Amino acid sequence: MIETVPRQPLRVREVLALSFTRRRRGSGFWFGFAISALWPVTMLGPRVVFAGGEHLPRSGGALLACNHVSDVDPIYDVAFAISHGRMPRFLAKAELWRIPVVRSVIAGGRHIPVYRASTRAADAYKEAIEALRRGEVVVFYPEGTLTADPDEWPMRAKNGIGRIALVTGAPVIPVANWGTQDLVPPDRHPHPFPRKTVKVVAGPPVDLSRWLGGPRTRTALDGATGAIMSEITALVAGLRGEEPPPVPYDPASAAVRTAPPPTHAAG
Repeated sequence: MIETVPRQPLRVREVLALSFTRRRRGSGFWFGFAISALWPVTMLGPRVVFAGGEHLPRSGGALLACNHVSDVDPIYDVAFAISHGRMPRFLAKAELWRIPVVRSVIAGGRHIPVYRASTRAADAYKEAIEALRRGEVVVFYPEGTLTADPDEWPMRAKNGIGRIALVTGAPVIPVANWGTQDLVPPDRHPHPFPRKTVKVVAGPPVDLSRWLGGPRTRTALDGATGAIMSEITALVAGLRGEEPPPVPYDPASAAVRTAPPPTHAAG
């Protein structure tokens, strides 16, 4: 069994103190406005547990690699980062830039659009690398979407985060979210009552020395990505107090297994 580390929810006075001391600089007007508007509901609605903030570098570029169990994960990951002195940037699907109010918020926060299945698909990686080299914190969800694992464990990820980490050499901080899936489940209908507990915990930088400085082959990128996901999964296991599956769920393999058999026209 995974050993759990006791973590107490933030007390009201601690949340109120963070309301004044949290990072504001670098948010832009609209993103900063959205943070201020959501802060009371985010931090005083559920019981919030933050741990491991000492692992976030106080300056310089860093990747926060997070698991993804709820649409509100980014809200709590922002709250975690700004509570520890950093203003994060996100990679987000480009479709969000088409929604009027949302567009103002994410563009104002200088977040990075991801154009999937497009000739511009590589732009997000270039912008993420540039942001890291400017010394910014970039939040990355390596799975690319909400986990499809039936038990909500982190699933097999694509190797984009491995590529960015090896190109930049930026530290990769694993981050686990747990409890957000109870607050806003995948059906996207909030369930605030009874009061939920949301936990966000960061671990020490992932050791990628085995692959840094070497050729960036697919084997290296997959190896670095696997190491990152292993650390995230270990953090999730600690929060859940459960053993993770021995092999992460692979959505690609599942799609092959569930695909209907091919049909053949009669000759």
